[in-house]
Parts: sequence; structure tokens; C-alpha cells
Amino acid sequence: MSILEPHFLETEILVAGGGMAGCCCAIAAARCGARVILCQDRGVLGGNASSEVRMHIVGANGTGHFDRGAELETEAREGGIIEELRLENCVRNPQRSPSMFDLILYEKCRAEPNLTLLLNTCVTGVQLEGDRITQAIAERQSTEDRFTIDASIFIDCTGDGRLAAEAGVLFMEGREGQDDYREMLAPAQADNERLGSTILMQARRHARPMPFVAPDWARRFTKDELKLRLYATPGEEEPTHEYGYWWAEWGGTLDTIKENETIRDELLAIVLGIWDHVKNGPPGTPAGDDPFEAAHWALDWFGFLPGKRESRRFIGQHVLTEQDLLTSRDFPDAIAYGGWSLDLHPPAGIDAAEEEPCRQHPVPHLYNVPLSACVSGNRSNLMFAGRNLSATHVAFSSTRVMATCAVIGQGVGTAAAYAVQRKLSPAELSSHAGVLAEIQQRLLRDDAYLVGIRSADENDLARTARISASSEQSGFGATEVVSGQTRSVQGERGAPPERAVPGGHRWMSDPAAGLPATLLLEWETPIAVREVQLIFDTGLHRHLTLSQHDGYTSRMLWGQAQPETVRDYLIEVFDGHDWQTVVTVEGNWQRRRVHGVGVAGVSQLRLVVTGTNGAEQARVCEIRVY
Repeated sequence: MSILEPHFLETEILVAGGGMAGCCCAIAAARCGARVILCQDRGVLGGNASSEVRMHIVGANGTGHFDRGAELETEAREGGIIEELRLENCVRNPQRSPSMFDLILYEKCRAEPNLTLLLNTCVTGVQLEGDRITQAIAERQSTEDRFTIDASIFIDCTGDGRLAAEAGVLFMEGREGQDDYREMLAPAQADNERLGSTILMQARRHARPMPFVAPDWARRFTKDELKLRLYATPGEEEPTHEYGYWWAEWGGTLDTIKENETIRDELLAIVLGIWDHVKNGPPGTPAGDDPFEAAHWALDWFGFLPGKRESRRFIGQHVLTEQDLLTSRDFPDAIAYGGWSLDLHPPAGIDAAEEEPCRQHPVPHLYNVPLSACVSGNRSNLMFAGRNLSATHVAFSSTRVMATCAVIGQGVGTAAAYAVQRKLSPAELSSHAGVLAEIQQRLLRDDAYLVGIRSADENDLARTARISASSEQSGFGATEVVSGQTRSVQGERGAPPERAVPGGHRWMSDPAAGLPATLLLEWETPIAVREVQLIFDTGLHRHLTLSQHDGYTSRMLWGQAQPETVRDYLIEVFDGHDWQTVVTVEGNWQRRRVHGVGVAGVSQLRLVVTGTNGAEQARVCEIRVY
């Protein structure tokens, strides 16, 4: 007899796993009107981006061997919910505290009235009827509670895929052979090896020398064993003391689920061994030598939770492959996009001393991720988002990074909410072109980007207005705010040329005219205005992500609002008799702002920009009126 107290919960969508994919998935579904429960087995949200692991969130704009970004040409940084989180974190967390990011994620989930958050709660089982999941079982050991959760749709964002595995969903492990999917970057023969895991660390500089005595069980590394890592780091930055070593990777030759405790123990020995090498030199170093100038540095933090890269990958309605990504295949059911390199690591990790710690093969252009790679092939109401989506090992090596997982999560959450509203199972969505189009249009409305797909929202009254501005620049005229795209991706390494939709895709006022600057919408027949949505420029060409790496952070504008972003503005409407101010905002730093208005008989609407966060002109990527 169990002492766990039983509880019954009913919802429309259950999301298991609160990493970046799960958080964005749950928030998106809730904002689309679905009732959502989010179960996270840890005490904090964020997964590998949380304070427990502290990996910075990267995505389509790349870093390291392959950077993708040029102002007003190639704006590859992800939009939507992950951009909202990054901007919030950037302004509210100038100190770069990992725990502050935990708090922001917690706040965002708690703020959604349709979302119930269950922390420290792990999904441990499911009930099936035929090919359909009817209930999930979740346990919270800290309060001795067991939850039976009834839902219409179940979404696995757990990384390891616990929910889907319990439901008997077909999955892949290891590396496929070249002939399996005709992938040139795959090994000649299939094997059961995968990317390993890493424990990160942080150090802090002190005013006096700080000795380090390694435990007896720490690894001892020679200079030769670290020649391609500590002494010749491939990537965006040289090794630093304040942030750990992503290449301290191990465990890819083991079962990264069943042997995770063994992997954790060995990674601790590896990390402390690397730090011993940094502090005290390789074996035989004369006393007093300080080859890394680390005498005043001391360990401040190191994780006990391995940052896991790979375990199960589920088999969906479509399996993403190397060629899908390298050719930026046009998927009719696109729900997200990516662009990180095909980033393959030796499974033996740091033990593969003669191999580079990674081989990055650039993806030429941004690519779309289809919904069919996120829907189970053998369970009709089961979806997945994050690193466990349906992809080969080679394709997964690009889609696995957290910003890409986040936008996939938003796409899956949005699709799930629409499936609930239309009373469809996820498995049925691929055969309903009309519903897929609605999902894509909602994603665009919510500031997601999909390669080659433009806004065509018939309910958006801004598309029927005559639009003008107090001033504008060539290529960035007033009508660009209804171009149907909210970023420029026609530059090098942007979208495929045939689907890039060249243009400025924003109104930019003339700096010579100064501020305030005004954008005016006029209708011949007066309309009722319920809501106005604005998308501002937030510098999507540059990096912006919480990192403990000083060198990487120096490439960002961290701890401040992005200078391109409109800071202060008014929305005014004219009802045929008088102008009235319906919205006043000061101190904005966000990209997407939605304002309720509720005024009938409007013949004119104007946005008056009175201040920015640094730019000399107003920049507005999109305005929508409903």
C-alpha cells in the first residue's frame, strides 16, 4: 500500500517537462485558450538553461564556427516567446544570475491563468485505450502525492522522453548508418553511440592566491590529452576561468539514461581534473608555475546535474534528416525554424583526445521544422518537442539546441491548442490543410517566424487601411508594417533566396526629422477597434542570451533594452469628432506588445513614437488592428 495521496486532475493538454521546449509549449497553448498542466520533475524550470546546469541558450543565429547575422539583412535570432524571455532576462537580470532566470520562467508560467504548474512532479506512467493515451500518472515525492491526469492531448518535452516511452511510442537511439537515410555525415555503420553529457563549472577571482587541492578521485590530465581542447579550443571563445568547458563531455558510449549516475560521477572527476590542470598544471609542473594565470581564481560553483545532449528520439509522422536541413526543405506543415550547424561530437567525449571536440557542418540557410516531426507515428494524441523530436542523429545535432527547441515548443503548443478547439487529434492535423494554415497564421501573429510563410490574417484591419508616416526612409516606408513579415532574412545565410521575401519589413522614420514620429492608419469606413498589436525592432541580428561566459556576453548588449526598440509611445484614435489617447506606454523594452482598446467608429488610428532606447529613429516591424 502506497502512502502517496491520490488526486485526480482534468485538463485539455498535459505538457511533461519544463525545459525551454516545455515552458514555451505550455505558455503558447495556454495563451491560445487551452487549459494546460505543466509537470516538471525538478524544482526549477529551464532544463539545461536553469541554474542547475547553466548552459546558455543558442539557436539559429549560431555561434562559434558559424555566425549568422547582419543588421537589416539577416535577422536569425528567434522571436515569439523565447524572445520575450530573453528580453525580460536581459533587462531584469543585468547581474547575469542563473537563479534570476529560474524566477523569470517561474513567473511567466504562474502568470498564465490557463496554466497549472506542478514542480517536482514526474510523469511515471500512462493509461492507454487503443492508440490513444487517456491518462497520465505523475508523482511528487516531496509532498507524497500521486496525480492521475486526464487530458485530450499529451506532449512530451522531457528530453529523455519518459511520458512517450511509457506510452510505447517508437523511438530511435544511437547513430544511424549512412545507408539508413542516405546521410553523408552519418557513420558508415549504425551503432548505439550518441552525444555525451557535460557538467559545467564557474570560478571567481579573489584578491589573494587561492590554492586548489584536487580530491584523490579526480582525473589527472596530461597536456597531450587536452591538446585539442584546453590548449586549442575550437569555437567562439578561448577557455575562460569564469565559465566551464562545454567540451568536458563524456558518456556518449554509455546508455545516457540508465547509466546517468555513472556519467555524473565521472563528469565530476573530469571537471575537477581539468580545474586541477588549470590551477596546478599537468603532472610534473614545478611548484609555483602558473601557466593559466589562475593563482587568484577559485571554484565558485559546479553542477551535480549533467547537461544531457542526447538519449531517445521518437519516431513521428516524419523523420527529419540531414538533407531536409541542408536543402531547407519546404514543409507545408511548418511550425518552427532552425539554423544551428550540424554539430557532431565524438561519443567518447574527452577520452577521444585525438579528435576535435566537435565537427560543425554549417547549414546554408534557415530551415523549417514540420509539425509531422513532432507528432507520434503510433499514438494518435501524443506530441513531442525539444531534443526528443523525430529526427536522425545527424539532423538532431542541429535541432537539439535550446532556442530551436523553444520555438518548436511554441509551435507544438499552438498546434495542440488548435487541435483541442477543432476537436481533432494531433495525428489528424496533417490532413487538415485549413487548420494547419490557421496554426501558422497564429504563430506569425505571436511573432514566430516561418521560412517563406507570410501573414495573411483576414481579420487584421491594418491590412485594409491607408498607411502613411510623418517621415520615412527609402526601403523602410510606412507600408512595410503590413508586409506580412517581421524581419529581414534576404542576406547571406538567411532564408533560401526563393523564399526570403526581400525587403526592409519595418517602418523607419527619418532621423533628420527627429522624434516624435507618427504612423497613421486611415479607413474610409469607420471600424471598431478591439485590440492593437505592435512588433518592434529588437536587433535580431545580434546575440542575446544569458551566459556566464564573459567573452560571449561582451558580444551582446546585456543588461539594457536593445537600442533599436521603441521605448515610449502613444496610440490615439479619431472617431470622426475628436482624437483620444487610448494607450500610453513609457519604458518599453519588449518586441511584441498587445493593447486592448475597445473603441467603435474609428476612422483614423495613429501610433506616436516619442522615445527609443537609443536609436535615432522610430522602428516598427508590424502593426495589427483587430
